[in-house]
Amino acid sequence: MKKFVILISVYNDWKSVFKLIENIDIQVSNWEAAVSVIMVNDASTDSKPQTELNLKKIKSVRVINMKKNKGHARCNAAGLKFLTEKEDFDYVILMDGDGEDRPEELSLLFNKSKENPLKMVTANRIKRTEGAFFKFLYQSHKVLAYIFTGKLIKFGNYVCLPKIFASKLAKEACIWSSFSGSVAKIIPDSERTFISSIKGQRYFGPSKMSFFDLLMHSFSIIAVFKRTTIARSTLFLIFYLFFVFSNLSVITLLPVLIISIFLYFILKISSRENIEELNNSLDNIIGIDTLLDSNNR
Repeated sequence: MKKFVILISVYNDWKSVFKLIENIDIQVSNWEAAVSVIMVNDASTDSKPQTELNLKKIKSVRVINMKKNKGHARCNAAGLKFLTEKEDFDYVILMDGDGEDRPEELSLLFNKSKENPLKMVTANRIKRTEGAFFKFLYQSHKVLAYIFTGKLIKFGNYVCLPKIFASKLAKEACIWSSFSGSVAKIIPDSERTFISSIKGQRYFGPSKMSFFDLLMHSFSIIAVFKRTTIARSTLFLIFYLFFVFSNLSVITLLPVLIISIFLYFILKISSRENIEELNNSLDNIIGIDTLLDSNNR
């Protein structure tokens, strides 16, 4: 029987994540697999509630408590590092803990992984639930990333990874900065398949992603492909300056300034790809809480 671990990063949103776990238990009830949940607590400031879990299928639930807050991408990276070094598993499914990664789609991931046991399965978003303005910004983010990287990235963190790919990603510095960017760079298209996914509604409260967060998300993906980005930007500037050389002015030089500032930020963000911090990320663990263990039922 294959062992599936569902990895969830959480920061303060305990009410949502416990509701998510209950819904996961319902959705995986007929899986012919051993299912467990590991939450990575990114140094939450809110105390974890003392909740009694009454689950039928999920065999264990644990919380890895981090000493210092590192952010969502690094929290996921540390979780993968922990799994590949400390746990026995066959597949890991990454999910956000707020309900936007719909547990109703878990069986689609599971069945697709059964059909393609050696491939990674991504949940490619075909429909979003935000307002029109945010949808426009999100589409702009995808276009921007495609222009500079040549990669059309339709997925986020909601994926199913065979152990071999989880182990591969957990050794790459770029995962410390962007998960989806790292997947697009490290795992070839031929070794990935997908399901169609609809973004869910948050269980509680409004979305926490601001315009700045989306911008940083886009830049983090682009920074993973910094060499490609620099090459494409340089080619653009060469051709652009060639055409405007006879008509140089403050206005015509404005795109040069914008691209230069953009590249500065990309190089700045790419410096976050720190393999030493990734390798030492488990030193940030201050304890592991076991909320459910099938051996004690």
